[in-house]
Amino acid sequence: MKKIAVVGIPGGWSSEKLADAVEAKTGFRLLVDMERVRLDLDSCRALYQGHDLGEMDAIIIKKIAPSYTPSVLDRLEILRFVEQRCGVPVFSKASSIMKLIDRLSCTVGLRNGGMPMPPTVITEDTDAAMEAVEEYGRAVFKPLFSTKARGMTVLEPCDELRENIEDYKAQGNPVMYIQQMVRHPGLDLGVTFLGGEYLATYARQGSGDSWNTTTRAGGKYVAQEPSKEIVDLARAAQDLFDMAFTCVDVVETPDGPKIYEVSAFGGFRGLLEANRIDAAARYVDFVLERIP
Repeated sequence: MKKIAVVGIPGGWSSEKLADAVEAKTGFRLLVDMERVRLDLDSCRALYQGHDLGEMDAIIIKKIAPSYTPSVLDRLEILRFVEQRCGVPVFSKASSIMKLIDRLSCTVGLRNGGMPMPPTVITEDTDAAMEAVEEYGRAVFKPLFSTKARGMTVLEPCDELRENIEDYKAQGNPVMYIQQMVRHPGLDLGVTFLGGEYLATYARQGSGDSWNTTTRAGGKYVAQEPSKEIVDLARAAQDLFDMAFTCVDVVETPDGPKIYEVSAFGGFRGLLEANRIDAAARYVDFVLERIP
């Protein structure tokens, strides 16, 4: 019996689904809440509910925390230790996920790789932020650690612009990630890959009641058949990060397709609801083929 642990959120839909898929194929089930893991560096043991993660045949990371914060990187360091010191294969590698948790780190990786993205400014200076908003006309301020558009704010030139920016900074955003709001057809694409191979594409289609297309804002998942240009672009983007399973967020603009980000964990629900693909089962098969 192969022992494959799933790192995720107990009670979370995708985490439970992946743990169920592991159990169905191996007979073993362990869903790990990283908040309750104890790493003993002297004995090289990472303990969770009586299990030593260093004795697992593999670990699959589905979700590292309910929301992204800088402390998430510390949880990944524990898994990096288990991976490198204990020799346990981790999918995706902790070092790869670290590059995607921080929005700025992901963006720098994408731009260094020559990927097209919406115009973006990074600054701590309020005057520079005001200049960016004036230049863009409409700008999205994105927290460096967030998912599903949480904490994002849209600002436009106005008399209260300086005050609005200072308020945003005071909410815990000293480094401001400012991106031009681009015109798009009311949806953005999730182009998914397993082991670097194209799997399928779904779209988050906006409800029309919000500027963003996330399901939290009323958006829904629909199947899409993107052009070869878009698939090739998304493949090149995810190639930069060596992920076992991921989703590349692409938006089609009047100036061609642009990359928003490469996901640290991918989207099981979008694939299931839009494409009828059980990504959890496929992911487990992928892992089983790659462990001794």
